Amino acid sequence: MSSYTFDDLAVVMGTYNEEQAIGSVIADIDRITDGRAEVVCIDGSDDRTPEIARKMGARVIEQEPQGYGVAVEEAVLTPDRPVVVTTDCDDTYPMEYLPKFLDLINDGYDVVSGDRISKGAETMPTLNRFGNKAFARIASSLMGATVHDTTTGMRAYRRELLHDIDWTENTGLSAELLIRPAMRGYKIAEVPIPYRERAGETKLDPFAGGAAIAKSIVKVCLEERARW
Repeated sequence: MSSYTFDDLAVVMGTYNEEQAIGSVIADIDRITDGRAEVVCIDGSDDRTPEIARKMGARVIEQEPQGYGVAVEEAVLTPDRPVVVTTDCDDTYPMEYLPKFLDLINDGYDVVSGDRISKGAETMPTLNRFGNKAFARIASSLMGATVHDTTTGMRAYRRELLHDIDWTENTGLSAELLIRPAMRGYKIAEVPIPYRERAGETKLDPFAGGAAIAKSIVKVCLEERARW
């Protein structure tokens, strides 16, 4: 089988009022991939985010705001290209790692996950950093395998995997997108990545959102253990 190239890549994201950052994110994707990657935004904004994205060549699908997972699930299931990369629209993730992620997919990995925690994630708020480390410890304990960052927004997937698994979570979808494939024997790689300070304001309540993510991690892990 021939290796995948940027022509086989779709970069997808859910967007909600990210007019401060969306242009920079799409520009970075275009620069790194020579404009060859498809960009898909599932958008629920009431600011200029979709207008900016369309002007920069992104495919924008408008959706009523229903939460993080609803938007990201549609984003990952929409592209026809064989490799799908998720990112956030707040300019925190390093698009210069796209070639490395694609190389690892070509090496046979099914999921390549950007690990923010191992490099320190110093720009991440302290409460969020503590929570993300706790999520990884909970997941690792229940999975029986070590993972370092369950809630990263930057991952590459083989498209067929995304369609072979039924996704159930909303706030906790990011963790589910790692846990279910890992516990079903798909080949997973974690790549330490730098994490930049976000542009714009966060939409996630750290307490309510954190509790929902922890609950999702436990639920998904127990469901997958029941399959063994």
